[in-house]
Amino acid sequence: MAGLLLATGVVTGVDAPSADAATAPVTVTVNARAGLARVPDTALGVNHAIWDQYLATPETSDLLRDAGVQMMRYPGGSYADIYHWRDHTAPGGYVAPGTDFDTFMGAVRRVGAEPMIIANYGTGTPQEAADWVRYANVTKGYGARYWTVGNENYGNGHYGSGWEADHHPDKSATYYANLVVDYAEAMKAVDPSIKVGAVLTMPANWPDGLTAGNDPGPWNQTVLSIAGPSIDFVDVHWYPGGSAAESLPRTSHITDAVYLLRQQISRYAGPQADRIGISLTEVNVTSEGMTSQPAALFLADAYSGLLANGVFTVHWWNVHNGIGRVSTEAGQTDYGDFGLLSNGTCTPDGSVCEPAVNTPFAAYHGLSMMSMFARSGDQFIRAETDQPLVSAHAVRRANGEVAVLLINKDPDNAHPVTIDYAGFAPAAGAPTVHTHTNGATEVTTARSGEATSRTLPPYSLTTLVVRPAAAVTGAPGAPGQPAATGVTDRDVTITWPAATAGAAPIAKYEVHRQNGAVSEQLGETPGTSLTVGNLVPGRRYTVNVLARDTAGRVSWASAPLTFTTGSPASSGCTVRFASTTDWGNGYVANVDIVNNSEHTVDGWTLTWTWPTSWQRVGSGWSATWEQVGSTVRVTGNDDNRRLSAGASTTVGFVGEYSGPNVVPTAFRLNGTLCTNGIPPRGPRGGPPPGRTAPVALTSNLVAPARPRVDRGATDAPLDVRRHSRPAGPHGDRHRGQQRARPGDGASTGGQGCAGGARLPGSRQR
Repeated sequence: MAGLLLATGVVTGVDAPSADAATAPVTVTVNARAGLARVPDTALGVNHAIWDQYLATPETSDLLRDAGVQMMRYPGGSYADIYHWRDHTAPGGYVAPGTDFDTFMGAVRRVGAEPMIIANYGTGTPQEAADWVRYANVTKGYGARYWTVGNENYGNGHYGSGWEADHHPDKSATYYANLVVDYAEAMKAVDPSIKVGAVLTMPANWPDGLTAGNDPGPWNQTVLSIAGPSIDFVDVHWYPGGSAAESLPRTSHITDAVYLLRQQISRYAGPQADRIGISLTEVNVTSEGMTSQPAALFLADAYSGLLANGVFTVHWWNVHNGIGRVSTEAGQTDYGDFGLLSNGTCTPDGSVCEPAVNTPFAAYHGLSMMSMFARSGDQFIRAETDQPLVSAHAVRRANGEVAVLLINKDPDNAHPVTIDYAGFAPAAGAPTVHTHTNGATEVTTARSGEATSRTLPPYSLTTLVVRPAAAVTGAPGAPGQPAATGVTDRDVTITWPAATAGAAPIAKYEVHRQNGAVSEQLGETPGTSLTVGNLVPGRRYTVNVLARDTAGRVSWASAPLTFTTGSPASSGCTVRFASTTDWGNGYVANVDIVNNSEHTVDGWTLTWTWPTSWQRVGSGWSATWEQVGSTVRVTGNDDNRRLSAGASTTVGFVGEYSGPNVVPTAFRLNGTLCTNGIPPRGPRGGPPPGRTAPVALTSNLVAPARPRVDRGATDAPLDVRRHSRPAGPHGDRHRGQQRARPGDGASTGGQGCAGGARLPGSRQR
C-alpha cells in the first residue's frame, strides 16, 4: 500500500492574536490603479416576505430608505414556490395582511428602490408568471425589471434534502432548466425588456458538485447548458454558518467562489455568456452574532467583496424574521434573529423578548455603513491589509475622493493602522470618518484625524472619506472592458476599446497586473492591443488598462480582466486531472500521467500547488502522497515508477476543501512542465477499478464521509407544514424562525437548514 504524509492542517477560523500582534500597527494598502467593478444602482438589497405584517408600514420603509436600500426581493425565499400572486395565497403557509403585491410595490416606491420578483416555479406555471409580468409592467406600469424563476429549487429532494416546494413529476435539474426556458419565453413575450434569472448554487456550497438521477452533470452545469441562452442572470445564495470566529474569515472565499461561478457560466451557458450577470439574493451569518456586531462586520465585508467582484445586487436575509437562540456575543445580547429589524417577539417561555418592533439590529447599521461607503457609480479599487483580523475595501469616486472601509474583526483589541495610497495623493486635512462600534445604536460621523493613520476600536466598522490633494481635471476617460485572446502557457494578447481623450491627446495605454494591492506594469503601447509574454503557466492574472495623455494625466483604471494561463502545447509529459465524484466538501480524483518522451522515465515525482489555502489531499492510492503547505508531491511506487516511452499510469486520491475548490492547472513531472490533457468523465464514487483502496490518514484530520443521497419519496408533493414547522404564521421555512400570530405574545425558535444542521455535505458549519 502507498504511504501518505501530511504536513499541513486546515484552518477554519481566525486565531486570536497574541498580545504583541494585537498592538502591532497594521499596514493597509490602497491602490487606485487596480480597478475592480463599479457600484451598480441595484447594489444594496434586502428580502421582504409575505408573512411579515410589518412589510409595508411607513416606519419600515423609511428605515430601509435611510439605510440606502436599492433593491427589495419579494415574496420571500421558499414562500415564492408556494405563492400565487393573483389571489395572494400561499397554500400551506401563512400570509400576513397588508403584504399583497401592490402593497409591496407601494413600499418599494416609498423606499426609492426597485423590485426583484421571484416567479413561482414549485407550484406555479409559466403562464402564471407571464400574467404577473403583464399585471406589473403593462397594467400597472411598475417597470419591474428583474425576475427569477423559483428559489433554491435544488432543495426539492432531488439530492436527498427537501425543503423547497416542487409539485412537478420530475425534480431533476434537467426538468427545471427546460421549464426555465418556457418561463423566460412566456414572460419576455409580454415584456421583452425584463431580465430573467435562473437559480444556481454557490460554488463550494451544497449541492455544488453533486450529480443525481439522469442529469448530465451537477445542478449548475445542467441548468446553464440548457437554459443559458434564455436567461440574463443567475441567482445564488450564501450562508457561511459557524461561529462568529469561523464565519467572519470566510469572506476570503468570495473572490474564488465568484471566479468559479463565472467559469461555469463561460463554459456551459453558450455563446455570449459574458452577458449573464450574477445576483446574490440571500446572505446572512446564520449561526452566531445574527443581531449583534458580528452580523454588521460580516454584512459590510461580504457586500463589499461581492460587489467588488461584479455581483450586481446583494440581499440580506431578511428585514423581519423572529427570535431564535438567545446568546451573548462580545458583551451584547444576540437574539438569533435573521432580521435587520426587530419584530418584537419573545422566547416560548416569555423569559426574553426582543426590543420594540423595528428597532435596528447591528446588521442594519452595517447596511447603513455600506450606503455611506460605496455609492452608485463608484469604482471599487484594491485594498489589502497584513493582519487577518482587519479587512479593508476601497472605492474611487467621480469627484476625486477615495473612501476606505476598515473592518476590525477582533472582539477584544483595538488595532492601529497606517494607510499607504498608490495612484492617489490624499489631502492634508482631516477626512470625514463614519464609525460603528460594538453595541452602538447608530453610525456616527465626524471630521477627525489623518487620512494615513487611524486606531480601529474592537469589533468596529470605520469608513474614511479622503479628499485628493489636488483636483485633477481634463484626464482621459477609462479604457473599455479588456478582453484576452491567444492565451497560452506563457503569452496572452489583451485588447480593449479606446479611451475618450480629455484635455490632451492620449499618448499611450499601460497594462497593469494586480499583484495583491500592488500594481505591476506588464507593458505599454500607443494602440489598443498588447501581447504580453513571460507569464507563469497555470496562474490566474487580473489586469487593468490605464490611458495616459501627452500632459501626463492618467485615467481611471478599466474594468478588470481575469484570465488563467494554460499548459504548454507540447511537452515530454501529459497530466489529466479528473474529479470522478464530488460531495460538496470532498471528492475522488484520478490523475493520469503520460510519458510523451522517447526515453524511459525510471522513477518519477509529480508536483502541483493548490490555488488556495483550504485545499488538501486527504488520502491517496497507487503512489506515495505528501503535502507540505499547499504543495503536493506524488512519488511512484514499485509498481509504476518506470514509465517507458508512450506509457502511462493512473494514481488517485481523496481531496478535501473548505472553500471554493479551484482546480490546479500546472503540473510538473520530475521538474518538467506537463501538458494538460482533457480527461474522460469517470464513474461516480470510489477509487477506480483495480486501484488500491485509500490509505488511512497519518494525521489527526479525518477525510469527510460522503453524504447519503436518499431519493426516496421525491415525487411526493412537498407540504410546507410537514417539513418544517406547525401550521401558523412563520418566517421563511428554510431559514426558519417561527413567528407568533398577532396577539399570541410568543414564538417558537427553529433551526433552518441554513444553520448547517440539515444539509449533508453542506459548506455551512
